[in-house]
Amino acid sequence: MFKRKLTALEHHTPDTFNVDDEKQFRSLVLWLEEQKIRHYRVEDREALRQINSDSWPDIFTQYVSDLACPVKTNKKVELLEWLLGHAVRLEYGDNIERYANQTSQDILQNKQNQPKIVSSNPLDNIDFESTDFKNGVNTLAQLLKITPHHNHLITLRAISKLISQRLSSEALENPDSVIPKGTAFPFQTVDEGFDLGDVGVNNATKMLRLLFLHDLRNLQTHINECIVAVQNLTANPKTDTSLGKVGR
Repeated sequence: MFKRKLTALEHHTPDTFNVDDEKQFRSLVLWLEEQKIRHYRVEDREALRQINSDSWPDIFTQYVSDLACPVKTNKKVELLEWLLGHAVRLEYGDNIERYANQTSQDILQNKQNQPKIVSSNPLDNIDFESTDFKNGVNTLAQLLKITPHHNHLITLRAISKLISQRLSSEALENPDSVIPKGTAFPFQTVDEGFDLGDVGVNNATKMLRLLFLHDLRNLQTHINECIVAVQNLTANPKTDTSLGKVGR
């Protein structure tokens, strides 16, 4: 699990390192301090070099404390993960230009090596901001008797909604299921209990309220469908009597 960071730090045995091997663990900590972190002065590293000492765990605890390690645990895996990350950050800080140039070259190389994919979907080749596309959307809106919006993408969304609801194969086979019936709601004459001082604003507010109620109704319909689906699964459970028995 430490191979990538050890390789980045140019450790001599990234492939064979075993964190459960106490000697390897202590040797790696010493190597990080000597070669990469260098938090202590050279003469102050003597205690950390005594990797065979029984007091080394206490010395290591003091070492990570001196580094202001935020990991509040005694697990070697988590402590070593932080130490390696800390060493990588220091190594990068000491060689910013080197790694920055290398990163830019890697990105450029990756882009050059990427295969060019030619899509067979004609929609991928459409310029949705072109004049021809905008004119086509507005022409289609006029055919469907949809009031165009100044943003042609919103108009296209309205066209898509109308086609999916009214011109789908299911809707064409059964038009009565999608065509509203009854008398239109007289929202202009109904008193909603508020007056904003402008007839146009009042009508717009009433329409927004009706749209909100419409969305709530659709939500309730979906909830009811979910309840029915769950009831169909739980109301008639299938049991295998060969798996158990009743009584003793």
